Formats: sequence, structure tokens, C-alpha cells
Amino acid sequence: MTLRPYRCSDISACLSIFDSNVPTYFASQERGDFERFLHEHAVQRAFQVIEVEGQVVACGGLWHCGDGNTSFCWGMVERGRHRQGLGRALAVARLHQAEADPSIQRITLSTSQHTQGFYAGLGFQVVRVVADGHGAGIDAVEMERVL
Repeated sequence: MTLRPYRCSDISACLSIFDSNVPTYFASQERGDFERFLHEHAVQRAFQVIEVEGQVVACGGLWHCGDGNTSFCWGMVERGRHRQGLGRALAVARLHQAEADPSIQRITLSTSQHTQGFYAGLGFQVVRVVADGHGAGIDAVEMERVL
């Protein structure tokens, strides 16, 4: 497993990872937002990928919000590779990255009811839940972790 910064050439692999997680973890209508993010912001926003045997199988980043806050953004693992520790490795890498920046005091994220327990296990607390906030049947579970 290799964690490395996102490159523009990774866009197809990242979109494929997204597609593998529709409709349970992402709503199909979110794909355009993710694709725009990859084209316009990923390189500047500390976005990272995980490769296994040369194949990109996970991705995620940090979005610095200012005022001491940063947010996990677009974290995902190829659906067929869930429960292999890749999501945890990616989340821990982003936590360490945030903890190394003295200007960051709080990390936020918006996830779903399907992964809220995963993030709770990493010390995140639920702040708010919006039913169907990410799409039909996918609640927006807003969470935070104070550093």
C-alpha cells in the first residue's frame, strides 16, 4: 500500500472509485461535484490517493476552511476493497496531516449513516444529522473532532 499525493492523471481511477460506491455511500447526482473538485481543487487541497499494486484504490483529502478549521473531503475506498484497512489508513493519514498544522484546531466532515460509526471510532462526534441530506436514503451526518 502506497499513500501519495493526487495527480491529474488519477481522475479516471478516482471517478471509478466513486462509481463503485453509488448508491449506498454516494448519490449519483454528487458525481458532477466530485469531478469538478478533481479538476479544479484536488491538487491544491492536500488530496491523496492510496495505491495497491500500482492501482489507485482509495482517495481523500483535507479542505482548509480557515479560522482553525479543516474538513475531510471526498474520502472513499473502492467498494470491493472495503474492510481491508484502507479507509482507516487514509483517515489516519489525514488526521496526522491536520495535527501537524498548528493553525488547525478542529476537523469536520459530512458523512452518511453508513460510515458514521467508522468516524466515531476515530474520535469524531456527531454534531447534526440531516435526513436525506446527501440524497434519497443517504443522511448527511455532520461530525467534528477537536484537536
